[in-house]
Amino acid sequence: MRPGRCERRSAGIVRALSYTIRDVESKVAYLSNIRLERKKGPLRVAQLPGEANPVIFSVHDEIARHYGVDEKTLRESHAATIDYVVAAAGG
Repeated sequence: MRPGRCERRSAGIVRALSYTIRDVESKVAYLSNIRLERKKGPLRVAQLPGEANPVIFSVHDEIARHYGVDEKTLRESHAATIDYVVAAAGG
């Protein structure tokens, strides 16, 4: 895999063309096109291919404590990006 590019937009929106998977002939096999918006603090909303509804990323108790995020200021806790990475790798 070869890293792609991220294009920063205003208001915390990132349009990411993340990773390009190439076959043996160096043709692009897949291009992941996502939209990511940072709402407030650790709260982010992503539009992912194959998902009808937005995916919400944030932090939960253990991760909030590790990074010094005041748990009282979190309106709602959600899975962190690392939770998704671990789940995907375990599949």
